[in-house]
Amino acid sequence: MTIPAPGNAGAKPIKAFAGRPVCPARTRERLRDDARMDELELLDWRRRVSVLYAEIRAAAEPEAAWRRWRSARDDLFRSHPQSPLPAERRASFTSLPVFDYDPELRVLGDVVPSPGERLAIGSSGDEPILFRRFATVRFRLHDAERELALYWLEAYGGGVFLPFADAARGTETYGGGRYLLDTVKGADLGQEDGRLVLDFNFAYNPSCAYDPRWVCPLTPPANRLEVPVRGGERIG
Repeated sequence: MTIPAPGNAGAKPIKAFAGRPVCPARTRERLRDDARMDELELLDWRRRVSVLYAEIRAAAEPEAAWRRWRSARDDLFRSHPQSPLPAERRASFTSLPVFDYDPELRVLGDVVPSPGERLAIGSSGDEPILFRRFATVRFRLHDAERELALYWLEAYGGGVFLPFADAARGTETYGGGRYLLDTVKGADLGQEDGRLVLDFNFAYNPSCAYDPRWVCPLTPPANRLEVPVRGGERIG
């Protein structure tokens, strides 16, 4: 889950125009056109991600779905105008660093309702982001029972959000934590037999890991695992 940092409209910063008391009509028109283009580009990004995750949920073989996920994300990062990468890094970009696929990292979780506590989760920007903890998901990983909080975005339409951090954060994985589910952006691994699919091979870094122009919620203490999770995206 990421939003453009203040002063940006989508991926095109407009801070250069901030503070000017008068904006000529032609300039105002260009800014409006740029903003509309940014919004349509972001819509296209989300549409492509949603289609990708629909393919993942429908796939018969999880590792094949993971290879497709890797390829599609590399292509989006390399060529899409809403890529989290700064524009100057895209020409030399080859692929995102990821751990090898580990079938043991695909588990099913039991969802247990929570009282619905609202909390402001800290972000990479100046302001926290409001969520509601609506449930806890319990699962078995690395031969032990684990649990993570499930959050609901307290904004129009809402969405399920599952961030986590592991014991390798800051050395092998992104220090601010990674995301596993973010249905606002289409990242949804689905359910099996009424249980939530948690495949940590699909864990990915928030956009702010690549460029501070993006503002991302960071992983709260309740979602920090005490074991390393060597699946999904890692730091290069």
